[in-house]
Amino acid sequence: MTRTSTRWAVGPAVAALALSLAACGGQANGDADGASGSVKVDGSSTVYPLSNAAAELLLDENGDIDVTVGEAGTGGGFEVFCQGKTDVSDASRPIKEDEEAPVCADAGIEYTELHVATDALTVVVNKDVPVDCLTTDQLKKLWEPAAEGKITKWSQLDPSFPDEEITLFGPGSDSGTFDYFTDEINGEEGASRTDYESSEDDNTIVQGVAGTEGALGYFGYTYYEENAGDLKALEIDSGSGCVAPSAETAQDGSYAPLARPLFIYVNNKSYADKGAVKAYIDFYVENLATIAEEAQFIALNDEQYAATEDALAGIGS
Repeated sequence: MTRTSTRWAVGPAVAALALSLAACGGQANGDADGASGSVKVDGSSTVYPLSNAAAELLLDENGDIDVTVGEAGTGGGFEVFCQGKTDVSDASRPIKEDEEAPVCADAGIEYTELHVATDALTVVVNKDVPVDCLTTDQLKKLWEPAAEGKITKWSQLDPSFPDEEITLFGPGSDSGTFDYFTDEINGEEGASRTDYESSEDDNTIVQGVAGTEGALGYFGYTYYEENAGDLKALEIDSGSGCVAPSAETAQDGSYAPLARPLFIYVNNKSYADKGAVKAYIDFYVENLATIAEEAQFIALNDEQYAATEDALAGIGS
């Protein structure tokens, strides 16, 4: 049977999606009937809920396909993907052309990048923190390497903020979210203070911020949506005023610079040779808009989705 991880609660979303698909004709789009075998997926914890939801829904159509979905982080996912150990790699940033892509090339791994959703990387605080908006300059002041051991209180970011300790939570260095945030906010990928509680599991960051007075952290928008009752999402001011993370602001570009694309990378040989992998990827893409909506991701617009369809059609051509 299809096997997926249970560290992220997709059950209600999957149930709702299954009902909506049934109402539209009984089955999801995608020719998964008759395929069997295993599919190995690993990588971004941000993309994990989307890939896991697709796997659980595929189970309703074909119980002979065994999908395992891990969340080692984008960097960790590419490491095993470029060794040929996985069929699909979830990624919250593009593959590094100067580091990871050559490893894949040396191993003879040919792949296709598929854009599957949009994200509004979200900065969150404990609900009791009396701050609603930070500028990108303030975020840099807080997270840049020079801040380590020096910027420890909210009042150091703005005198109007409380004179209280800031406890920081964030992703580890294998995370694509870490790479993206440090590049966009600190101006250099990987440049960050290290005196914070790090984890490759976004749920650990959620729990840390929610349970710690004065805490701040960052992760993908989906995890905020799932835990909005326990956290406060900060608005971000990149020079044109404070903008809240949302589907609309991520798509229209106003939530700059923290709106970003999310990807899956498909091993071309796995797709061509393994019926289970082809069935999973075809199902995933053909039902992408509905899966993204029900799993609380920001769906692609029509132009982006057409590009993803074209990329999928080009595998092996």
